[in-house]
Amino acid sequence: MSVWPKAVPAASLLSGSEGSLVSVSIPVDPCKLEALLETLAQVGFPINPQIYHQPEADTLVEFPAWAGHLDEVRDALTNAGFPVEAIRVTSMLDLIEEGTAGNTRC
Repeated sequence: MSVWPKAVPAASLLSGSEGSLVSVSIPVDPCKLEALLETLAQVGFPINPQIYHQPEADTLVEFPAWAGHLDEVRDALTNAGFPVEAIRVTSMLDLIEEGTAGNTRC
């Protein structure tokens, strides 16, 4: 008999009633960063974005979200005039397995 709890699959820890946990990345022109952040503040769940300023490139805004909220994010961006085709959604489990979750990009 072991005193350690049975291992719980990581996938089940990163899923809930609102879907799986994902990382959302949005490239934005630095001049439009404030407008993007104001748009994200209007969605119905809290967003705590990480902002990566990249020389001679778009600023990258990343945040975790539940997959069930992605339509809400896309709708907010569309209504504010941001191109949704630039949004990149990656499974948080994939990022953890790659070892890139939480790494800065600059």
